[in-house]
Amino acid sequence: MTDISPPEHLIQRRTLHEEVVTRLRDMIIDGTLETGSRINESELGPRLGVSRTPLREALRTLASEGLIELVRSKGAVVRRFGIEDVAEMLESLKAIEGFAARVGATRAGEAEIAAIIARHDEMVRCYEGRERLAYYKLNQSIHTAIVALAHNASLAELHALVQGRLKRIRYIGNHAPEKWAGAMADHERMADALKRRDGDALARALEDHMDNTLARVRDVL
Repeated sequence: MTDISPPEHLIQRRTLHEEVVTRLRDMIIDGTLETGSRINESELGPRLGVSRTPLREALRTLASEGLIELVRSKGAVVRRFGIEDVAEMLESLKAIEGFAARVGATRAGEAEIAAIIARHDEMVRCYEGRERLAYYKLNQSIHTAIVALAHNASLAELHALVQGRLKRIRYIGNHAPEKWAGAMADHERMADALKRRDGDALARALEDHMDNTLARVRDVL
């Protein structure tokens, strides 16, 4: 039988919906669309070069991710979280990622671990080059990939839901050089534990990372 699957090196084209969602998500993460602000569709559509229909579809997607709220009297508003909300969500991530680390260290294949280490190395290069948004996206993908090591789809789904709501918060937590350096040091601990397949050490590094993240974001909420 002839293999007709596309070569892995080919760039996969994204739909207009995916492009708009990604652009809006990035604008929320980097603060272009400020927390608590109303999204003006009549201004934002032309700015992105899209009509109101794909824009509204994208806003609904971001609402399902918890990044915006659809308020009847105001329309779409960039969601604001208080310290109590953030603490609860980080506590949830702490439990999910800690469990995933402990079981994933034994369940994961060598290729899965190697892929995470490769992402980590690329993230280090972004950190050294001060490419903050690129660093952040790799950072988040590493957390997602660690949870995936548990080979538990339900767990991964719960993690994606909570992590999605914390995107802006996690990004601004690295606004100061010393905080960014602290986050990078946390990830070095994770990478070292993962290379050794030490599930307990990886879990402790992740759990400490969540506690440190809460401390890093307190003054920016």
